[in-house]
Amino acid sequence: MKNELKSAVILCNGQPPDRAQIVHSLKKADLFIAADGGGNTARAMNISPDIVIGDLDSYKPEKTDPWKVIERPNQNFNDLEKALDYAHSKGIADVVVYGATGLRLDHTVKNLSVLKQYHTLFDSIYFRDLYCDVKLIDSPFRENFSLHTEVSLFPLSGIVRGVTSRGLKYNLSNDTLENGIFDGSSNLTVAPRVEITFDSGDLLFFINHKTDSKSNQ
Repeated sequence: MKNELKSAVILCNGQPPDRAQIVHSLKKADLFIAADGGGNTARAMNISPDIVIGDLDSYKPEKTDPWKVIERPNQNFNDLEKALDYAHSKGIADVVVYGATGLRLDHTVKNLSVLKQYHTLFDSIYFRDLYCDVKLIDSPFRENFSLHTEVSLFPLSGIVRGVTSRGLKYNLSNDTLENGIFDGSSNLTVAPRVEITFDSGDLLFFINHKTDSKSNQ
């Protein structure tokens, strides 16, 4: 573990990532945290976290495990929250989270709520799985992408008002995205730079991998 910690990878107990995908991220990370059962996934992948943290209801310890284990039994917080709290306490600025999606849908939805809760505590935090990256974006949002990258917008808070975009095939112009009414799924980038502004709400931005898990490492 480096003395100055800037970036972290967190591995949760959802759908396991592609091993090459997470190993690539770990090469640039200062801290690797397994959230409870994520420790089992890490062991199965033959990669070692710096710590395993959580209520430990899913983690199955083995005597040969070389990493530190921290038990946090508080049931008012899920294991991802405990891992993010630990990362924040270490001064981490940038976080990529694997295993926060897939398998149990209720866990995925809860973790998206956690993403909103911790969004302002880090310079960047996003979930990555076999299919996409997802993050909450602030207004104004500006980022460069390869042409024809598939992206989606989704109103996490229920309603996001005044959404305007540039650089997408189907641009929005002061539109309102609302759950069950109108969202921004399955769009494409048609310019090198995408710009999005909005007036209010919590806007999720999905960046879909072009072919498979190895296409967006």
